[in-house]
Amino acid sequence: MTLRIRLDLAYDGTGFSGWAAQPGRRTVEGVLSDALTTVLRAPEPVRLTVAGRTDAGVHARGQVAHADVEDGAWRRLPGRSTHTPEDAAVRRLGGVLPGDVVVHRAAPAPEGFDARFSALRRRYLYRLLDDPAAADPLRRHDTVVVRERLDAAAMDAAARGLLGLHDFAAFCRRREGASTVRTLLEYGWSRGDGGVLEATVVADAFCHSMVRALVGAVLPVGEGREDPGWPARVLAAGGRDPRVKVMPALGLSLEEVVYPPDDELSARAEQARAVRALDG
Repeated sequence: MTLRIRLDLAYDGTGFSGWAAQPGRRTVEGVLSDALTTVLRAPEPVRLTVAGRTDAGVHARGQVAHADVEDGAWRRLPGRSTHTPEDAAVRRLGGVLPGDVVVHRAAPAPEGFDARFSALRRRYLYRLLDDPAAADPLRRHDTVVVRERLDAAAMDAAARGLLGLHDFAAFCRRREGASTVRTLLEYGWSRGDGGVLEATVVADAFCHSMVRALVGAVLPVGEGREDPGWPARVLAAGGRDPRVKVMPALGLSLEEVVYPPDDELSARAEQARAVRALDG
C-alpha cells in the first residue's frame, strides 16, 4: 500500500543544476530523492513531483513536492523513538541532506493532492541592486547587481501593464506541445532594505524562463530606454524581442505555493491538467 507524502522544503540553488534530475549533474530532485530513498530504505529510488521546476541557480524558500511511498516504511521511520513519522522524517532527512537543502515539513497529503497540478498560484521574488557600491557581499548569491540606476516607479507601472490572462509566448522558451497561456495575477516593483529593488511575481503557473524574462522586459524601462507601455506591446506582438534579456537565475527565489481547501484539490488538479488557450 502506498501513501502520498507532501514535502515543504527550501534550498540555495547556487550549487545545483536546477530541480530536475539529470545524469551526471547535481540537482535538487536527485539529492532529495537519494535522501528519501535512504531514510525509507526503499528498494527503488523515490520519485518526486514538484510544484515548480526551478532552473539552475534559482533558489526556493517555499517549494512543495510530493512522493508516493510504501506505507509500512513511513510508519517504521520513528523506530524505537517516541517521535511521530512526520517528526522522524524531518529529523532523518536533516541528517542526510546537504546544508543547502532543508525539508521543513513532511506529512501525509490530503486525498487528491498533487504538488504540481493542485496549486492555485506560485509567488516568486526577484532581487536587483542598482548601486554596486552598496552591494552586500553576504547576499551575492541571491541579488543581481547592475550598474545603471533604475526608475522603480516606471518599472512598476510597466509591470502592471502585463497583468491578466495572456499568451506569454514573448516571455517564454517554447516547448513542443506546451501552452504559453498563463494568468499573471501580480507583478510589482518596490525598493526594500538597502535600496534593493524587489519584484513580486504571482501567477497560476509559469512557463520556462518566464519570470526572468518578465524582469528583463521592464529593465529597459527602468533605464529610460523604453516607455512603460513597451513591455505590453512586446507581449501583444507574441514573439521574442532581442531587447528583452532573460535575467540571471541567482536573483530569483520561489517564495510560496498556494493550494485550495482540501475538498477542492482534485477539482483544481483536473482543471490545471487541461490545455490552456485564449478564447477566440
